[in-house]
Amino acid sequence: MSVIIQTVESRKQLRAFVKFPLDLYKRCPYYVPNIYSDEMSTLDPQKNPMGKYSRSRKFLAYKDGKVVGRVIAIINEIANKKWDHKEVRFGWMDFIDDPDVSKALLEAVIAFGKEQGMTSIVGPLGFTDFDNEGCVVEGFDDISSFALKYNYPYYAAHFEALGFQKVNDWLEYRIFVPEAVPDKVVRASKMLSERYGLRIRKITRKEVRKEQYGQKVFDLINRSYSELFDFTVLPPEVIDSYVETYMGLLDLKFITLVEDPQGKLVAVALTMPSIAHAVQKSRGYMFPLGWWYLLKSMFFKYEDALELLMIAVDPEYRNRGVHAMLFNEIIPNLIKGGFQYGESNAEMEDNASVQNLWNLYRKEFKRRRRVYAKNF
Repeated sequence: MSVIIQTVESRKQLRAFVKFPLDLYKRCPYYVPNIYSDEMSTLDPQKNPMGKYSRSRKFLAYKDGKVVGRVIAIINEIANKKWDHKEVRFGWMDFIDDPDVSKALLEAVIAFGKEQGMTSIVGPLGFTDFDNEGCVVEGFDDISSFALKYNYPYYAAHFEALGFQKVNDWLEYRIFVPEAVPDKVVRASKMLSERYGLRIRKITRKEVRKEQYGQKVFDLINRSYSELFDFTVLPPEVIDSYVETYMGLLDLKFITLVEDPQGKLVAVALTMPSIAHAVQKSRGYMFPLGWWYLLKSMFFKYEDALELLMIAVDPEYRNRGVHAMLFNEIIPNLIKGGFQYGESNAEMEDNASVQNLWNLYRKEFKRRRRVYAKNF
């Protein structure tokens, strides 16, 4: 039977879109779902503030009356303007191992892109860099972190068979917690504090609200990441939305800030105890017990891993070793918390400055993920 593509228009179809991976990966021990309620909000243009800066259309693929694939087509106006291209992104793409299904889904994205005046297609990418990005092409036998999604090995073969080519790779590492802070890190941290007057700042929830530290963190991320591959500089209302989402969720003792003598934020490390197994157990649902699994993993009984969500350094202080101050603060907390290792976020393969951060620590390569593109 032929593949039927339908545009997602109703709430019922949106629920089917969000739930499809739960069936596709039901027996996969490495897949970690997203939080269902968060996905429903992110994919609703009325609730996602990026809806103001993007055009999108969601598609479901059906075969024999069953959902067999999904994808969303996104035109990110901010990124297209900054990078001077006319790209339609494809994201949230999952499908059974059937070339007819993947082809039909991507043809729907291309048709939407042509309709909107685009000339190329790229993905997997999301509305912003805080959404799921990249297709796993290496490292299929290990559980995903919560922040970075897993996919089956056949995905890449489907993209390449359709003429898509690599445009960017990210690498993921498992970095093991040392028994103590390396002496080199301690000395560098002290030197930076004395030479530049930098200081570690820990914040409270009251300060996040009253002194707008959430906005300061995301402003720093904008400055630090603005020249990385296809980065979307976040507008103020999108920042406000992320502050409300993330700063209310994260345990602030795992957020480390560095300020200069004038109180300007110059570096930040965002980390969180892994919730991968907790989310697996709940299948991404907060109720009836998902909230308890998450609360336990984040605040009471930690899993072995800490997720290293992001490190950002102001361009003015880049290549001065400011990360040493962050690690000098973070490592004792990891030792005290009983963490065995940190899961890195996706790091661009050609970003040597990021790769070099882990040279003092024992690490293992975990996974490679790729973004594909082609013109049409």
